[in-house]
Amino acid sequence: MLNRRQTLQGLVAATGLAATAASAKDRCVVFTPDRQQAKTPKEALERLQEGNARFVAGEALHCDLLEQVRSTAQQQAPFAAVLGCIDSRVPPELIFDQNIGDMFVARIAGNIASTDIIGSLEFATALAGAKLIVVLGHSECGAVKGAIDDARLGSLTDVLKQIRPSLAKLDYKGVPSSKDKALVQRLAEQNAKDAAAHLTSRSETMAKLVADGKLKIVYAMHDVANGKVSWHA
Repeated sequence: MLNRRQTLQGLVAATGLAATAASAKDRCVVFTPDRQQAKTPKEALERLQEGNARFVAGEALHCDLLEQVRSTAQQQAPFAAVLGCIDSRVPPELIFDQNIGDMFVARIAGNIASTDIIGSLEFATALAGAKLIVVLGHSECGAVKGAIDDARLGSLTDVLKQIRPSLAKLDYKGVPSSKDKALVQRLAEQNAKDAAAHLTSRSETMAKLVADGKLKIVYAMHDVANGKVSWHA
């Protein structure tokens, strides 16, 4: 009886491992136009959420990147797009555990929705078919700190000015300071929220895609201390 029980347990374990291996292999297959169009906005979001959970757990997939290079050489069909900050601690492909050809990624200091960024995301969605846009803010953001202190430096000054309206929406006492960590976090979240709203308020193209259920736009916050992403509608 014991041997039979051990045999059954072994079979169950082997089946589970095989299923896990099959799922991991599927995650390494590049997106084709057919796979992209079969993916719903909700499923696209779930894929990124699952990817971040693997990243945080130290269970990121290890795919054959050179094979993905070869497989995407003639076409690309990313299922999602990310608007993120240039911060070196927040690489979207890594923290969402995605691969070559999976996502369009636009990065700019403070993850702001400038005209050039909006145009790029219109391409990613209306023309190239991505089903999801994530505006990704993060903790300890240098651009947000600079906006709070009204820092000025060459062309960066104009970038930081685009974050300042979000600061005006927040309640705080006295002169705003980047030394106020709570204020920095609050502004980073408000700025990401506002950037996500700008994608539809400043783009009829993306607003229509959202209204038609073909596109979902969310904002999220990455914690640079632990790698975890928190999600917001």
